[in-house]
Amino acid sequence: MMVQESDKTKTFLSMLRAKMISEMKAISQWDICIIGGGATGLGIAIDAASRGYKTILVEQYDFAKGTSSRSTKLVHGGVRYLQQGNVKLVLEALKERGLLHKNAPHLVKDQSFLIPNYKWWEGPFYGLGLKIYDWMAGKLGLGPSVILSREEALQHAPTLDQEGLRGGVLYHDGQFDDARLAINMAQTAVEQNAVVINYMKAGQLIKKDGKIEGIRITDQLNGDEYTLMAGTVINATGVFTDILRKSDDASKSAVLSLSQGTHLVVDKHFLPGDTAILIPETSDGRVLFAVPWHNKLIIGTTDIPVSSPSAEPIPKEEEINFILDNIGNYLEHEPKLSDVRSVFSGLRPLVKGDAENTAALSRDHYIELSESGLISITGGKWTTYRKMAEDALKVAIEAKMIPDRPCKTELLPIHGALKKVDYSDAAYYYGTDLEKIRAIENDQPLMAEKIHENLPYTKAQIAWAAQEEMCMTVEDALSRRTRALLLDAQAAIEAAPLVASILASEYGYSNAWIEDQIHQFNQTASHYLPNPVPTNSN
Repeated sequence: MMVQESDKTKTFLSMLRAKMISEMKAISQWDICIIGGGATGLGIAIDAASRGYKTILVEQYDFAKGTSSRSTKLVHGGVRYLQQGNVKLVLEALKERGLLHKNAPHLVKDQSFLIPNYKWWEGPFYGLGLKIYDWMAGKLGLGPSVILSREEALQHAPTLDQEGLRGGVLYHDGQFDDARLAINMAQTAVEQNAVVINYMKAGQLIKKDGKIEGIRITDQLNGDEYTLMAGTVINATGVFTDILRKSDDASKSAVLSLSQGTHLVVDKHFLPGDTAILIPETSDGRVLFAVPWHNKLIIGTTDIPVSSPSAEPIPKEEEINFILDNIGNYLEHEPKLSDVRSVFSGLRPLVKGDAENTAALSRDHYIELSESGLISITGGKWTTYRKMAEDALKVAIEAKMIPDRPCKTELLPIHGALKKVDYSDAAYYYGTDLEKIRAIENDQPLMAEKIHENLPYTKAQIAWAAQEEMCMTVEDALSRRTRALLLDAQAAIEAAPLVASILASEYGYSNAWIEDQIHQFNQTASHYLPNPVPTNSN
């Protein structure tokens, strides 16, 4: 994705990104080079930089472009994993959930969940399991689980299907904004003196006597090429992990089985109130969630095998029908295809096992140290990113690739962390940055205008994304700096020209860039519409 730079752009092409590239050029030898800017890679960047290692991270697309922005928006221990008997994963995830709630309270909040009971045994069965879940969380728990009567269950979820409803079990887990957390993690890494650069693609590995010494990288925005020399190279490329592993050693067999998960977004009136619902078992053996999020309702997810990785996975018709059919069994008013505001898919990097279907594969993470010294980390889940980062660096330390220094991230606040958060504010997730955005809106009243009548975002938020959050494209702005594309795909498409104009004004881009960005965004966004229109991708 090359862009034409004007004279103004050469001096103002994202001052933060330009600063990162300048710092990259100034350092000839890095302690750690991380390839991949999703949850795992950004977590490693924070951990490594906070320990004092010279750290650089490169991402070929935008931060959290892939799996890390397409989750069910839950920071959770994993009730389903407890049911599967994976106690180790649940204990680890519950601890990390608690730490993340403390370190990023502006992004992670308590979310109550209701498991509706339609059979006599479900109340005591799930009630006991969730009491164990509470006990495992210990002091980091978010609230106790409670068995509810039929009337109490309907108070929490009045639009539940009432026929045969016996009651429910209420429990607590965490909810968050995944892409916003990733952006704040990138900012945290920079505050810890890491260099992080989006749209910088890793290419050929540089080796001497069979050992990796660095990588060649290419700037996807202007074609510039660079060489990074590093004592340790970490492959944190998520669903693309096996591609880099095989470029290191062609004899390597794949360690991942890829799975696609799709979510639907509908208006909140299908499940008013603040309580989410969890359906413990659907026809394919997965759980199904309906979760309030940014004044909409996210419903998902599916689990279908995928043969190869993609940066922009496309939802399948059968996935959409599956979700609508299953949630329709539990809600008084069944959502129809015409009610869907957006549909989005993500790919999961699941570590291979003997299971016949991807729903049963491990969500544990996997770390490999190759003969050349490449460290690959994959698998896992958003909730455990901090522990995954710590484990990856432990491998490097034990291999004598970096000196042993203690991990500092358990108590390290994420950028924007605010002790007292007003969750009733639509833009609460900005944390300490919200005051600065509001100052822009107060100083320039036109910047307080919404980018679209059906979206909660202002022009100031787009300008802020360009100035402070390394937002380089319209898609960056509407998919990850704001979540417009996930909340209402049609509204995002209609807002794209205005957003492109704001970014062009910030960066000094031409009208040709604006038109190209609108075209590219519309092609991508068409797959988020409930009736995707096929487009030619020449």
